[in-house]
Amino acid sequence: MRSKYKLIICTLLLVFTALFLYGFNYSNNLEILHIKESNYAKNIPEATNEASSSVIEVPWKNDKLFREKQQQHCAFVQMAAYKTVLQDSLPGEKNNFHLAARLLQGTVVEPGQVFSQNKAIGPYTYEKGFQDGTMYIGSQLIPRAGGGVCKMATTLYNVAVLCNLPIMERHSHSMPVTYVPYGQDATVSYGAKDLKFKNNTSFPILIWAQGIDNNLYVGFYGTNEPSRVEWHHKTLKEIKTYTIYRNNDNLTGGSEKVVNEGMDGAVVKSWICINASGGAKQIKQLGISYYNPMPCIIEKGTASIPANSEE
Repeated sequence: MRSKYKLIICTLLLVFTALFLYGFNYSNNLEILHIKESNYAKNIPEATNEASSSVIEVPWKNDKLFREKQQQHCAFVQMAAYKTVLQDSLPGEKNNFHLAARLLQGTVVEPGQVFSQNKAIGPYTYEKGFQDGTMYIGSQLIPRAGGGVCKMATTLYNVAVLCNLPIMERHSHSMPVTYVPYGQDATVSYGAKDLKFKNNTSFPILIWAQGIDNNLYVGFYGTNEPSRVEWHHKTLKEIKTYTIYRNNDNLTGGSEKVVNEGMDGAVVKSWICINASGGAKQIKQLGISYYNPMPCIIEKGTASIPANSEE
């Protein structure tokens, strides 16, 4: 009888051990699968001929005023520069980011100082020359004065990150944008949302910016070149877009017109890898961005076709 109990106990121990080892290996396999998932968020602008990116060549390198500012602040080293490609910008939006670039040109951020876009460029009013441009309000695109200055915030954010400067405040859009990957955008709203970064170096940072047609350039200049920085993103969740139909009395009945193609929403984790001199690497987490899906909007014609008539 005792031998029978011993056999049962040994069998149970073997079963539990096997289950434990299987569970351990299964957990490890899950972790391996998790790591092998794509480390990058979907790059949105597939239809564009040129994507937004960091750049070396900038349009102002021979500008007289820029050279004078460099001499004044001993800012001869281009720390980083970024070009945001803005396809299909409305006239008001283009005016606004071009104006923002002119207002920003020559801004100097002293050591220990916190830069604020709203303070440097805002308020975004008609009196300052800003025009109506599209802004995200919930799931809608609404025309507002200054709409489009978020493109400057996005470009500044990318340059600040490439310079490995501490980001003090940054807000992602409520819906994805088409000109940078998920996780690399920034939005502003005067009095509510701002883009802020700190100059934690020992030297002044000179900011220069310029809009050329649909391209927005921003560069930071100082006395030392920062460590090389690489962006990384991981899509934690995708949220499929949906379709909204609207009636349009100016379209013939039965016809349809796509007003907005829509974009999927997502939850994206972002971080950078900092490659310091000597081969040392450091990971800096940049947080999680939440994007609601941008709806696909289709207008349906309701106008009747006039019957042919003869006199």
